[in-house]
Order: sequence, then structure tokens, then C-alpha cells
Amino acid sequence: MRVLVIGAYGLIGTYVVARLLAEGHAVTGTGRDITGPARQTPQVRWVRVDVATATVEGWLPLLADVQAVVNCAGALQDGPRDDLAAVHRDGVARLVAACVRQGVRRLVHISAAGVAAHRALGVQGDRFNDTKLATEDLLRASNLDWIILRPGLVLAPAAYGGSALLRGLAALPVVTPVVHADATVQVVAATDVTRAVALAVQPDTPARRAIDLVHPQAVTMADLVGTLRRWLGLPAARLGRLPPGVARLAARGADALAWAGWRSPLRTATLDQLRAGIAGDGHAMERELAIRPLSLADVLTAYPAGVQERWFAKSYFLKPAMLAMLAIFWIASGLIGLCRVPEATAVLSVAGMPQTPATLAVLLGSAVDIALGVGVVFRRRAKAALLGMVAVSGAYMAGGTLWRPDLWLDPMGPFLKTLPAAMLALAALALLDER
Repeated sequence: MRVLVIGAYGLIGTYVVARLLAEGHAVTGTGRDITGPARQTPQVRWVRVDVATATVEGWLPLLADVQAVVNCAGALQDGPRDDLAAVHRDGVARLVAACVRQGVRRLVHISAAGVAAHRALGVQGDRFNDTKLATEDLLRASNLDWIILRPGLVLAPAAYGGSALLRGLAALPVVTPVVHADATVQVVAATDVTRAVALAVQPDTPARRAIDLVHPQAVTMADLVGTLRRWLGLPAARLGRLPPGVARLAARGADALAWAGWRSPLRTATLDQLRAGIAGDGHAMERELAIRPLSLADVLTAYPAGVQERWFAKSYFLKPAMLAMLAIFWIASGLIGLCRVPEATAVLSVAGMPQTPATLAVLLGSAVDIALGVGVVFRRRAKAALLGMVAVSGAYMAGGTLWRPDLWLDPMGPFLKTLPAAMLALAALALLDER
């Protein structure tokens, strides 16, 4: 059959697509940015669709030859790139209407474990929970053959969002900081989620039911992070219980960075969810789908960590640190140049450059430095800014070699210090991908 997978390149969607392809289904995948996924899995028919804005009429042609729909689209928190009501509720309402008009009966919806009324999680946590719950309610009110799947914390060979954050925390040296260390979560393997989806899309699988996808054994956050550290092959570290107030300050910083385009998993909604725990019916998968879920130990045994997992985990927090350092370095360099124009101009004048061109060069260079430093703060401009840093560093060294070659031997190393700055920009560029 042909299956339409919405949000087909997210953490869950990627594995769902792989499973459906392996079972011989034809897959149409949608997402907001499909350039990378189209290169990776050309056997999928990729269509650029934003669930938040897609109309009923826009869905109709995509549903024309489809026998089942799997909705993996979702968002964590409201922000400039995400509107929870639009993605979770309104967008799905239009999708349901399109399915009804096109005669597509089977719709599998990926929700979240623990979704329930009146959870009192906090402003952002409630917003996530309530919009997820509203989606489930509208599916129940429809006449489709719907199945709601509610995964817990999804663990997979790949890492994204919360699972990536946990790996990063597990790899920190000396002390492992964990907020809400005693809060409990129930995990589920990505492979178990895909098995559930593969069964749910079948027309003979009983419909109109919601199924929790979690292992029955709950683990504390402290135990989970410690287990991930052992899985990475790293020596034991002391547990640091991070005060909730400190974590909330960091989360508010991440919320602010969302307006610059960065999507950190450490958001206030995440803390709200963690405080309450991630829980579900650990026996539902076996009872409803005859799937015995893998435990945390089973999952990690099935996905042995290698050097690539250790590199990723160790570099997780280095990425924002590098970007922050580059922003500070380039902005400070430009501001110092503007504050010390006569001194900077004198460096060029000594080499014989006329006063006016030397002053203009200093002013232009300072402006470029500041622009690059500011540019790397914004996600959409970061790649261009990093490339610009490398190019400008090369131009500085080339121009400096032409006008002041003696500075290569200067004890303070003004030219030599430019080389590691350029290499840092290249390293940040290599780690820039979100997915």
C-alpha cells in the first residue's frame, strides 16, 4: 500500500519511513525542508508541506492514491518557528477533513505518553499537553479508523532533541548535572515504535483506540543519564543535582534563543514535562499489539556505542560554546577596532599606506567583524557568517602579508592567532546541522 508519512524526517518519522519501506510499502513523505531527506532516501516521494499552514485542498492531491496516513509531526513549544495549536490541533483538523473527503480511512497519529486532562504542568508544559490532548479529542470525534500511539522517551541509534541532550549531559567530564534527578521516565525503542506503526497502518488491525508505547519499568533521570554514560564507555562521574531554578534560567535562555532560530531541547516545556515525569501503561503494547517492548538495557545493547556516538556526545555542548565564543570574538574585535581607530590605522600607515585608505580599511574591517559576529547568533545566517569568518581571516592574513609581513614574527602573534580562529569557525560549521 502507499502510506503518507507526515513529519517524515524527524527522529520518529525517519525510522517509521525506513520500516515501511522495508515491509514493501510505497511511501510519500512530507516536511518543511525536504532537501536533505530527498538526497538520503530517494525511494520516497517527497513533498514540501508545513502542517501548520497546509489547507484541506492542499492535502487532497497527496491523499489521492494513499491507503493510510501516519502523522509524526509535532513541536515542543511555541516560538517563531513553531505554533503548537497550528501543528498539533488545527493542522491535524484540516488533515482529517481532507482524509474524509478523499476517502482515506486509516490514520495513525503519534501523540505522547502521559497526555491527559488537568495535569497542571506549568504554562509551557500545559500548552504542549493541552494541544496534544485536543488533537486526540478531534480524532476521537471523527469517523476515521484512527489509532493513537503514545510513545515515551524514544531511544534510537540516532539522537535528536531530548535524547541528544541526554547524551550530551552523560558525556560531560567530572560531574554530570541532572535536573529533577529523581523524576521517572519510561522509555521505548524506536524499533518498537516502528513495529507498532507498521501494525497500525494495516486495515485489519482494530482501530479507534489509543495505545501507550512504553516499557513497564520506569527509571529515574539520574539512572538514565548514568546508564547512557556507561553505554558511551566513559568512566563514572559524580552526579550533580542541578537546582530547578538554575535549570529554568538556562531554559529561559534557550527560549530566548528560539527567536534567533535555534531549537534547543532544553526549553521550559521540557522542564515542565520532566518534573511531572514521562509515564504510561507499560503493558499496553503487549496487550494491544502483541509487542513486548525492549527495556533500557535491551535498547542500549541492541545499539552499541562507538566512536561516532562518543564524538557526538562530547561535542554536544561544544557546539553552542564555539558559536558563542566566535560571536564574542568577532564582535569584540570589531568594537576594539572602532574604539582604537588611530592606533589601528597607524599599523597600516607604518607600512606606507596613505592615511585615508588606512582609516577606511580599519572602519570597514571593524564593521565586517561586527556583522559576522552578529550573523552567527542567528540560525539562518550562521552558515554564511561562519564561511565569512574563514574568508575574512584568509583575507586578513593575505592583506597583512602584503602590507605588514613582519607581523608574522611579532611576539604577540596577531597573524598566527587568526589561524585557530578560522579553524574554530570551520569546526563550528561542521557541527551546524540540526538533524
